[in-house]
Parts: sequence; C-alpha cells; structure tokens
Amino acid sequence: MATSSTLFTGASRYASDFQNLITRAVAIASLPLNQLQSVKSNLEAESSALSKLQDSFESLQSAIEGLSSAMGTSGYTTAVSNGAVLSASVSSGVTPGIWSVEVTSLGAWTSTMSKDGLSQVSDPSSENISSASSFTLSVNGVETEITPDGNTLNDLVEAINEADAGVEATIVNVGSSSSPDYRLAVRSTSLAEVSIQLNDGSEDLLETLAVGSPATYKLNGMATEIESDSRTLTLAPGLTVTLLGTSDPGVATTITVSRSTTALSNALSALVTAYNAVVDALDAHRGKDAGALAGQSILQALTNSLRKLAAYESSTGKVRSLTDLGLVFDDKGKLSLDTTVFRSAVSEGTQAVTDFLGDSSESGFLKWATDVLDSLLDSTDGLLTSSLNSLKDEIKAQDERIEAEQDRIDRIQQDLLARMAAADALIASLEQQALYMNNLFEAMRLAARMYAW
Repeated sequence: MATSSTLFTGASRYASDFQNLITRAVAIASLPLNQLQSVKSNLEAESSALSKLQDSFESLQSAIEGLSSAMGTSGYTTAVSNGAVLSASVSSGVTPGIWSVEVTSLGAWTSTMSKDGLSQVSDPSSENISSASSFTLSVNGVETEITPDGNTLNDLVEAINEADAGVEATIVNVGSSSSPDYRLAVRSTSLAEVSIQLNDGSEDLLETLAVGSPATYKLNGMATEIESDSRTLTLAPGLTVTLLGTSDPGVATTITVSRSTTALSNALSALVTAYNAVVDALDAHRGKDAGALAGQSILQALTNSLRKLAAYESSTGKVRSLTDLGLVFDDKGKLSLDTTVFRSAVSEGTQAVTDFLGDSSESGFLKWATDVLDSLLDSTDGLLTSSLNSLKDEIKAQDERIEAEQDRIDRIQQDLLARMAAADALIASLEQQALYMNNLFEAMRLAARMYAW
C-alpha cells in the first residue's frame, strides 16, 4: 500500500493545486505512520542485536561442552604396535594403561550354501530354490519358522535375516555372467562350530561348506588361550579391539592408552576465543558508537552472567579456579591462556583438572557454567530466548498497527481524490461554459461591427 498520494490528473487549470493539496494532506496524515515505522525499525534493530548476542553465547556454550569432551574419550590417545594384527578404540570408562595381545587364531564362521539339484535360479527377484511358502530354519537345533513375503530368493534371504536367529543370509552366483546360477548362502554370525539347516517341508536345502571355530588369543602374557565367538573384543572397560590378523608365534601386539593434554589445551583455547567474542559483542553496545541495545537492562544482565560464569571457584583441590588452569583476565575483561601455568597444572596428571571441571549435570565448573548459560539460552525461559520472543511479539503487534494506520491513510487519500476530482470536474465545466459565453460575445461583437460597415 502506498504511503504517498496518487498523482492527481484533472481537466481544470487548478489540477496541480489539487495535487499539492492531496500531497500535503496525505503527508500530514502519514506522520503517525512514520512514527510507527520508526518504532518498528528500532525493534528490528534490537532483535537483530539480541540474535547476534545469542549466537555468541551459544558459541560459548559449545566451547564449554568442548571442555567436557576434552576430559572424556577425546582426551585419550591410543597406540597400537602392530596395526596389521588389531585395531583399538576407546569409549566412556576407559583408563590409561598398557595391554598386550597375541592373536593365535582369527577363528571362522560356519558357512553353508543351497545344494546342487534344487531349482536353478537365474533371476533372484522372480525365482526361488524352492516353491514352498514356508521354511524351517534350524541353528544348533533351535528351529525358527521362516515365512517370506513372496516366493523369490530375494524374499527368502530377507526373511532369514529378519528372523534374528544367529545367522545371516546372502545370495551368491556360482554360474557365469551369461548363465547365472544364484544360490542361497547362510553363515553363522558367531565364530563357532554351528549346525545350520533350512528345510522346505520336503527336504533339507543346505550343505555345509566350512565348519566354524572361535577366535583365540593370549592376553598380557597369559599361557592360556582365551576363546571368543567374535573378532571384536572388550579388553577392559572402555577399551575395544578388533582382530585383523594373527600374530607371529610368541609376538604380542601392545596397546597403549594414555591421557593427552593437547585436547584440553585446545579446548581451553576455544573457550578463550568464545569468551572474548561475547565480551566484544557486549561492548559493541556501549560507548560513543553504541549499538541498538545501548542503555538497556538486558545488557547489564548478560554482563553479570558472564562475570558469574568466570568467577567460579572450588573450595578444594590443587586447581580451584580458571586462573589456576592458566586462564588470565586483562583489564578489559578478556581472557588469554598462559601455557606455562597450564603445563604446571597438569604436570602431575589431569586428576586435579578433572575434579575442578566436574560434570555438566552434577558438579564442578562445568555444572556451574552449564546452569549459567542455560539461564540465558534455555528454549523455554532463558533470558535471551524470552527477550527475543518478546521482541518478535512487539514487532508483530507493530506490523498490525502499521497496517491499520496505512488503511486509514489510504481511505483519506481515496476520499480526497474523489473530492478533488468532483471539484475539478465542476471547475472544468464552469470553465467550458465561460469559454462558450466569451466565444459567443466575441462572435456577436464581430457581427455588429460588420453590419456597421
């Protein structure tokens, strides 16, 4: 909708005067609208500024979470002396240590295949090795009824795999590309000697190709072999290894798990960067060139929350504050990491740091910082979230006021246009009559002069 008058076109000599009158009247009527639009512009600027502050605090929240991760599994390094024999990974609960594993056998899975003499399958999506609609799968004497959704080899394979009976089925081609012969292959999911058979009600369909056996290994120099029905082993809480190959006789592979301070140092550096970014974002609304939030109470509330986060102190332990970790505050409230102090804090291990940081849900700095940031960022009642939602409501209400005011101005403009058009038409009509009378008198004057001659 327009905020200025529509161009008035009239037939009288006063058309431009009417246009000026309409323009002035609409301009006067638009003064409240201009004020409403100015208020909306300020609200939008405040909303944009708060959104940027929210982004900065969310980055700080992520940096705090990074500290938690650095003290978790990402803070450990794992070294394997022979990667051709095994691989290792750590998870929650792992502790530093050294383990040695001699893999004496990788073990084997029991494997079977549909036997010769059954219906030959050249297209597993339309044919099957048997015309039966149901089958009995026997695994170590435990029978499971198999009822495929359709009568194709693909359907049979899918039904066996969905049965969760300790085996897995696939399709293999024992023929040529030009003359395929697709067979059903069923293999045990555990490394062990397993009896596997599939019966269609009239005959057994599988023959055993290989008998399985467990994987075996010696741990930490033990003379006795340990058996496993899987190549994935849990050697200790939080330590998992996967067997990849057999060891040379008598040669063990060493796994070393150690705590690294690199991840913690990087996490503290990320915290410094995120914290300083928040300080800059807040400072942008202070001073000579202050931003849209200058003088507003929320600015002080956010600043107090930031200071509260940084002021956490523990009552016990070698590390009691961020300063003890090497985080130094300058006269502008910004952070930097003193690596010398940090190295001293972790020189005797990271337990003191672990105790200080605690857990985000239970205790320590992480719990403190999480609570402070949740009070600002919680999706329901966080200060920043609530403030942004309130601004959005205000902007919406302002839009409704602007729309109503614009409608009022449009009605004024249309009314003026109608009135000016009527006045212009009347004046134009009078001008035409005056012109007619002037022309008539002029004609009569000329005629009188001609008769006088």
